[in-house]
Amino acid sequence: MVARHTEKRPPFLWYVAFGISSLLAGVLVLLLAYKVWNGPGVWGNNQPVGWGWPIVNFVWWVGIGHAGTLISAILFLFRQRWRTSINRSAEAMTLFAVICALIWPTFHVGRVWVVYWMMPIPNQMEMWPQWKSPLMWDVFAVSSYFIVSLIFWYVGLVPDLATIRDRASGWRKKILGFFSLGWTGANRHWRNYEKAYLLLAALATPLVLSVHSVVSFDFAISILPGWHTTIFPPYFVAGAIFSGFAMVLTLLVIARKVYEIEDLITIDHLEKMNIIILLTGTIVGFAYITEFFMAWYSGVEYEQYAFLNRATGPYWWAYWIMMSCNLISPQLFWFKKLRRSIPVMFVLSIVVNIGMWFERFVITVTSLHRDFLPSSWGYFDATWVDVWMFIGSIGLFLTLFLIFLRFVPMVALAEGKGVTPAADPHFYHEEGDGHAAEVPYVQPAEEQHEGPHHVDEDDGDGEKE
Repeated sequence: MVARHTEKRPPFLWYVAFGISSLLAGVLVLLLAYKVWNGPGVWGNNQPVGWGWPIVNFVWWVGIGHAGTLISAILFLFRQRWRTSINRSAEAMTLFAVICALIWPTFHVGRVWVVYWMMPIPNQMEMWPQWKSPLMWDVFAVSSYFIVSLIFWYVGLVPDLATIRDRASGWRKKILGFFSLGWTGANRHWRNYEKAYLLLAALATPLVLSVHSVVSFDFAISILPGWHTTIFPPYFVAGAIFSGFAMVLTLLVIARKVYEIEDLITIDHLEKMNIIILLTGTIVGFAYITEFFMAWYSGVEYEQYAFLNRATGPYWWAYWIMMSCNLISPQLFWFKKLRRSIPVMFVLSIVVNIGMWFERFVITVTSLHRDFLPSSWGYFDATWVDVWMFIGSIGLFLTLFLIFLRFVPMVALAEGKGVTPAADPHFYHEEGDGHAAEVPYVQPAEEQHEGPHHVDEDDGDGEKE
């Protein structure tokens, strides 16, 4: 069923979505060229708000990219079998989100053509990276996360590519044969595969927790009121998992319906994701309250004003949108009926990511536009370039995800077989001994009215008891 989706023509809705998303991605490319030609002034960044939408979008996209590796690595190590239906799509989403995230700091530096100066390689200016800068830490943290996630995703994909290769023909068979690395399903292949997958899962797990912690250091190591706090690393990690799971939920609710795989990605899988969204949303809400408490408890007037300014200042509307979306809306998942409702979870998953974008906006802009000195206060207004570049990045993300749905199985075939009842070594054995038993009797529909049908059991010696 899953492999067939990569072999036949995609549904009509796929073409509609691909046309719209690729058009938006094209807008992003044009605006990036426009920005390079005219400089960073086309954005709304100013003094004192030197970090505007580009950094907001960067943190938002990196956060979305956390759910895939969390589902694949951490849940794999904890032997959570329900992950097998959603991990492939979540991993792909991670890669595409990180690609979208890397666009913003790359073009935010101004002179994109010398961005390689941020790497520790010799150059004509004899410049060396500033290792004390958290922006430098971002380069290595996010790029390492992307490389490990890509390898992890590809290793898990190899057995499935071999399955599709055996069903394909012509040029498609040659391409799949190249990427499946000669996989034949031999015992030696499976042993090496499982060792490599376990090793990569163990390697990716600390990355999930550390990458967004490093991103939070962009703010936390400064002395700016509203940023200088030690709660940021765990707070950012919880928020990343929160927004990442919400995005996975948004995409899978649509994909499972369009591709008619409700039996593979069931309501039970979606409910478990909603429980994680509820948990992480509660942690994020607790962090919001803790920030206000610590500002009051510290007795620092600048810190107290920074948080009062968030709630009552010029950007009060952004703060209360953030609180409504991130603190209040996830609490609806306490009710099982709402937790298992497809329309409710779809709407709430979108609401959560809207709220998480506003959270990054509030953290970045409201702390910058009013700092220690009233003489340096200012106001930030986004330009049309800011808005359309952000929309274009969403189009790029959806374009990449739709290409993934077209050519790659969205559900892991090999791992999915491993959690079926028939994969249990005791499935065809009696409980309590090692003798083979008959396959359980399935009562024909025409005999069901006659009552229960007794089946003699085999004691393993060929005689009926």
